[in-house]
Order: sequence, then C-alpha cells, then structure tokens
Amino acid sequence: MTTGATPTPATTPTGAAATRPPLPGAWSLGRGRGALELKEFFRERGQVVFTFAFPIVFLFLFASIFSDDVEGAGVTASQLYVAALIAAGIMSTSFQSLGISIALERDQKVLRRLRGTPMPPTAYFLGKVWLVLVTGVLETTILLAVGTTVYDVNLPGSASKWLTFGWIFVLGLTACTLLGIAISSVPKSASSASSVVVLPFLVLQFISGVYIPINTIPDWMLNIGALFPLKWMCQGLRGVFLPESAAVLEQTGSWEYGRVALVLGAWCVGGLVLCLLTFRWKNRGES
Repeated sequence: MTTGATPTPATTPTGAAATRPPLPGAWSLGRGRGALELKEFFRERGQVVFTFAFPIVFLFLFASIFSDDVEGAGVTASQLYVAALIAAGIMSTSFQSLGISIALERDQKVLRRLRGTPMPPTAYFLGKVWLVLVTGVLETTILLAVGTTVYDVNLPGSASKWLTFGWIFVLGLTACTLLGIAISSVPKSASSASSVVVLPFLVLQFISGVYIPINTIPDWMLNIGALFPLKWMCQGLRGVFLPESAAVLEQTGSWEYGRVALVLGAWCVGGLVLCLLTFRWKNRGES
C-alpha cells in the first residue's frame, strides 16, 4: 500500500482580497493630481492676481507709452504688444511658474515624500501639465479679450489661422513646460529659485520682441533670441493676429511658420532630453 501526502487544493482569494479594485493608472492619478494643483493654485489669491494681472498691466503701460502707428506695417504698436504678450504669458505660466514652484517643492522635501509613495512619477508631471494647460488657456483668453476690446486686435477669420494658433500654442506651451521642469534643478535652494528662473526669462523678453518692437532690436540680439522658443512664439502669434502688411517688421519680411514649427518642435525634444538628464527629486547633497 502506497502512502503519500494528500494533495492540497489550490486556494482562491476570498473576501475583501477577491473584490479589491485595481490600482488606478498614471493617467487617472495625473488627473487627480492636476485637480489638486489647480485647487492649491486658486486658493492663493495673491498668486492668481499676479499671474493673470501682470501681463495685462504691462500691456496697458507699454501700449499707453508707445501708441503710435508703426510706419509701413498697417498696425499700431499696441497691437504688436498684444501678440507678443500672449507669447510671454504662455512662457510665464509654464517655464517661470514650474521652474520656481518645483524648486520650492524640492527644497521643502515635498518631492522626496511623493517619490516614496506608490504614485508613479508620471502622475506628478501630468498634474503639472494640467496646471500649466488651464492657466495658459485662461491667460491667453484674458489677453485676447483685452486686445480685441481695447486695442482693435482682430481675431483670426479663417480656420487655417486658428489651426496655426493652435499648434503654436501647443508646441510653445510644451517646450516651455519641459524647460521649466529642467531649469527647476538648477537652483540650489528655494531662495535662489526666483533669481535663477526670472532673470533669463526677463532677458529673453527684451531680445525676443516682447517689450521692444521687433524692428528696433539689433540683429545680433535677435539672433541670440532666435536660439530660444519665445522669439518664435512671438513671431508666429504676430502672424496669426496681425495683417500680412506687418510681416515687413520681421527680420526676413515673413512669418516663417515652417521655421517656427521647426524650432519649437526641436525645443520640445531638447527640453524632454534635458528633463531626463537633469531632474532631481532631492536637493544636491541630500542622502
């Protein structure tokens, strides 16, 4: 007679384990993180007012000081400022905002704590993308409302112009968002973040045709500005919102949409590479 161990039947999960729902994915968590980012942003009334009022105040100032018609272009200086400040507003809500806020979160150990949770890193960045997208759309809408009602800026009258506006907005916002995430790793502490991020952004605004009409900036400055996305966003948006006669103000006498797309697309790729190479969850020297 042979003996042996009685086979043990396979066990199956019962009770709560059997009905446990699957963990949410990165996309779902990213939407939740984005809702949290937006809630925190709009709770800070001072930050909200500064973010949305800053470009409008500058628009009123510069449009009041330089209100004459631009000779040979068929536009006023005020209309030039509207298009340029929309581009600057896109970069402000992405590059500047993320560069400072992420550096602050790193310094306060927020990133370190988030990295220790089961939340995938992708969800954190998706939350920032939602924040940038919503604030960027609101900023652009407000500036367009002011530009059309106060400064006689004409909205695009054709689908192709709106399509051009759409891809410039998406590519510009994407490139500046990635650059904002990348530059957030440069400051050594939260106290230095504003200086590190605001200074290059301020310089770019002057050499990219935001505060100074593009036809009065020396070519060597424009050539430096052409290495970065802001100059091309300004140029592309001028082409969308201004008449063709205003193209004479550009360096080449045309809007160069192909080059705008090429440079902004290149910065999207380059910004992603910089993020992958430089982003840190902890400050330098932390174990």
